[in-house]
Amino acid sequence: MTNPILYTIHMSPPCRAVELCAKAMGIELEQKVVNLLTGEHLKPEFLKMNPQHTVPVLDDNGAVVSESHAIMIYLVSKYGKDDSLYSRDLLKQAKLNAALHFESGVLFARMRFVFEPILFGGGCEIPTDKAEYVQKAYQLLEDTLVDDYVVGNSLTIADFSCVSSISSVMGVIPMDKDKYPKIDAWLDRLIALPYYEEANGSGAVQLSQAVLAMKEKNAQKD
Repeated sequence: MTNPILYTIHMSPPCRAVELCAKAMGIELEQKVVNLLTGEHLKPEFLKMNPQHTVPVLDDNGAVVSESHAIMIYLVSKYGKDDSLYSRDLLKQAKLNAALHFESGVLFARMRFVFEPILFGGGCEIPTDKAEYVQKAYQLLEDTLVDDYVVGNSLTIADFSCVSSISSVMGVIPMDKDKYPKIDAWLDRLIALPYYEEANGSGAVQLSQAVLAMKEKNAQKD
C-alpha cells in the first residue's frame, strides 16, 4: 500500500489541521498541492473526488474523504495507536465534536468573513463589526479553555483545528495576550510541539501576510 495522498494548500487552515494531525501520529502523507488560483480544484478529476471542490481531500488508496474534521477522525480511527487524539468514549467524543463544530462555525467562519472579501473581492478595509466579531470569537475560545487544551488536559484534534484558524486570523486582527491569557498559554503549548512550525506556523504566517498584502494592493487601486 502507498502512503495516503493529501490534496492540500499549505496556507489553508483546514489543510494545516490535517497536517498537524498526521505529524502527531507519525503518518507520512504524500502531499499534492492544489492550485486554486489556476482552477485545479474545478477540474473534472478533482470534482470527481470532491464535488464541493474544496481542500483538503484525502485519498487513502482509493478511500476518498473530504473536509478536515472528517479526515482527522478517519486517520485517528484507522491508524491511531490509541484514541488519545479522538476518544472512543461517547461523552468525550461528544465534547470533541462540539469543539470541532465551534471551530468551523465560529473561529474559521469569522476568519473567513474577514479574509475572503480582501482576497477575492477587492476589499481594502476590515469593517469594524467584523473585527469585533473576531474579538468575540477570541473571548469565546478564552472561555472554552477551562483546561490546558480545548477539550480536557491532553492534546486532541480539536486543538489542531482551532489553532489552525486562530494562528491565521490573529496575524491580521491582533489578539491582546493580556486580555486572553488562556489562549496565549494554550498557543505556547501548541507552538512547543516539534512539528508545529512545519505543519502550521509557517502557513499561518503566509496566509496572514497574503491577506495584509492584498489589502494594501486593493487600497492602491482605489
